[in-house]
Amino acid sequence: MPIREKTLEELVERIGVQFRPRIRKAIGYEEDKAIGKALAEWEEIVSEARREGKDVSVVQDHLKRLHQLWWQRGGPQARESMPEAARGARPLEEDAEGQDRDKSYAEIKKTFRTELQNECIAEGVDLVSRSEENLLRIRSLLDGIIKQRLKEIPDWVKRKDLMEEIMNEVLGLGVLEEYLKDPKVNEVMINGNDVYYERDGRILEAPKGFASPDEVRKVIERIIHPIGRRVDESSPLVDGRLPDGSRVNIVVPPIALDGPVITIRKFSRSIFSAEGLIENQSISRQMAEFFRLIVVHRLNVMITGRTSSGKTTLLNLISNFIPIGERIVTIEEMAELQLRQRHVVRLETRAPNIQGKGEVTVRTLFRNALHMRPDRIIVGECRGAETLDMLQAMNTGHDGSISTAHSNSPRDLFTRLEAMIGMSDLPLNARTVRKQISSGIDIVVYCTRYPDGQRKVTSVCEVQEGSEGDEEILLREIYRFERMSSRDAEKLEGRFLATGFVPSFVKENPDLSEDPAVTALFS
Repeated sequence: MPIREKTLEELVERIGVQFRPRIRKAIGYEEDKAIGKALAEWEEIVSEARREGKDVSVVQDHLKRLHQLWWQRGGPQARESMPEAARGARPLEEDAEGQDRDKSYAEIKKTFRTELQNECIAEGVDLVSRSEENLLRIRSLLDGIIKQRLKEIPDWVKRKDLMEEIMNEVLGLGVLEEYLKDPKVNEVMINGNDVYYERDGRILEAPKGFASPDEVRKVIERIIHPIGRRVDESSPLVDGRLPDGSRVNIVVPPIALDGPVITIRKFSRSIFSAEGLIENQSISRQMAEFFRLIVVHRLNVMITGRTSSGKTTLLNLISNFIPIGERIVTIEEMAELQLRQRHVVRLETRAPNIQGKGEVTVRTLFRNALHMRPDRIIVGECRGAETLDMLQAMNTGHDGSISTAHSNSPRDLFTRLEAMIGMSDLPLNARTVRKQISSGIDIVVYCTRYPDGQRKVTSVCEVQEGSEGDEEILLREIYRFERMSSRDAEKLEGRFLATGFVPSFVKENPDLSEDPAVTALFS
């Protein structure tokens, strides 16, 4: 467990010889199996060194291994519940026993996993396919191995857990599988050997991380191999997708200083209906009917908000109001939209190959989509020069287009759009750009994610051009979410309100303005 002499000298050289006695003291605790005391001493050393601007990266992996000894006995919750004075006061015999069990369990897993892999190769079983038939066959082989060597398994090992962990390591993504299968988990994050996950809007630390960097590398290889990508020092960044549609971003050293970083945003297969979002209090019933109205009457809609605010979920909902029979072309960097209509053409970008060739961008796909006789064009997200192409299409007869973009407020959206249009190769002045935006976009829908994890549509606005000589774009709010004070600080309370403003397309259409059911939407 104690760090190697070479690493010690490197650490002393980086942070200063004044820390040598304390480092020796921490190593002494480790040799005596007093992991709690060693961890406390190391944390103080690292904290002081960082305050002095020293580089402590050489000891990071060592500290992570020390932390894992605590996590394997109940996770961070158990560690945090202990008083500071009691941290590290666990009997030495208990520490030694725990370490022996951890080591024994790891050896059992490794032995059975190796035997299973060898038997699969001998039997000609596919170790890549996750089909139901293949999973059952591999599970059957593993069950036979465990039964044959039952006497080698200690009483404290749960056979079911052992089997699941081996199956996950052989065919899946190891410790990540538990969180990828949990429907309440939205994102999974790996920092080096540590695993974090988001559940109900909160980021939590997983009780188990990866045992070694080698395990993380195997998981990365399993992710990128099926999609034909590579990641190494010369190409340290990669985006991909898991077989279930979840988005993956991987960053490896030297870009990631403390080891590989993997971020997985899970793909939700459940399509939220209008009733579902109303029940979740994400939108009001008036909003849902208004969204149906603007889609049927072919208004151009831009959904905006910050990261993970529910833009794609709302885009799925609004898109499903498109009448059956219309030809829909969707353009995305990573396919996430789930449209119920049959006549849908789905286009997805392509990253360049190893030689840097073959890239297909959103802008290329958008220009091609204009030649595909679309009734509607849906762009998953505008984040670059394709914004100009979309606005030009909106202004030249392709009504009913829908897209999303990041922004901090409905008003901030226009600044973002101007910046993205500036990425194009056309020199346009600010006045022309604002005219394109105000005449192309009809409705802006703003989504907000609150600290407790709730996602709500907090503003729906109509976009209007400014008066003659006024270059500003006007926003007239139709609906908003009004937050109310609550006795429970962690519980969000509020209500959806119609402002009373009637949008222009309703005023200008007698069939709508004289319909009591329509006018009731704005009262």
